[in-house]
Amino acid sequence: QVQLVVSGGGSVQAGGSHRLSCAASGSTATMGWFRQALGKEREAVAVINRDGFTRYADSVKGRFTDSRDNVKNTLYLQMNSLKPEDTAMYYCAAGPAGRARWETPSLNKNEYIYWGQGTQVTVSS
Repeated sequence: QVQLVVSGGGSVQAGGSHRLSCAASGSTATMGWFRQALGKEREAVAVINRDGFTRYADSVKGRFTDSRDNVKNTLYLQMNSLKPEDTAMYYCAAGPAGRARWETPSLNKNEYIYWGQGTQVTVSS
């Protein structure tokens, strides 16, 4: 069982930057960031495998950067050029530990079995 603790939520002006962190209680394979806006489905933002290969939702490409520190078992999401439509509850997730480190990470939330608590990010115009 892996526990994920998310930190870094808050309010920011449009065009600004913000960083989220997710500390895992143990080693993980694929990890990812997902978000859920009010009244909408939870969607993938960015995912990363243990080798550092990343995939992004089209809506955040070029603005968000997903990274991880495997020694610290910590996942990061650097968000730049934030827009009001980025306002959502952000969640950290991890897939099964048995996945290969080089396996292409999935953008499907159903592939992730461990979830951290959400953290609210609000972008004002």
